[in-house]
Amino acid sequence: MNFLADDISINTLIGSGSAVSGDIHVNGFVRIDGDIDGNLESTGNIIVGNKARINGNLTAISTVVGGIVNGNIYAPEGIKLLSSSAVIGNITTKHLEIEENVIFHGHCIALKQEENFQEAAEQYSNEISIKKNYISTVR
Repeated sequence: MNFLADDISINTLIGSGSAVSGDIHVNGFVRIDGDIDGNLESTGNIIVGNKARINGNLTAISTVVGGIVNGNIYAPEGIKLLSSSAVIGNITTKHLEIEENVIFHGHCIALKQEENFQEAAEQYSNEISIKKNYISTVR
């Protein structure tokens, strides 16, 4: 799989030493080298640099992770975890590539066929919603 081949111009860059608190919605390609405390949603692709730290969910067409993500990643076209990465959360994609020495703790849905992928992703999303609603009513 050729990650990020269609769109190589970066629309948004959060540089090293930068910190953002809150959810971010971006049109196009995003590169993160700083810290984010919130969810990141992109209509394009996301690159998480080696020194980046994200405490939130990522949603994009495809994602390459070199840093730390404490949250779920949804990228239907592909997710690549580089050897320097750590992901504590769930992954949902059609194509997953994991290098050696990656730390990954979570559930993974990686189905290539569109119909199977959509069905599994919807079922998983429903289960998460049910669990969240149950937990909030118990508290």
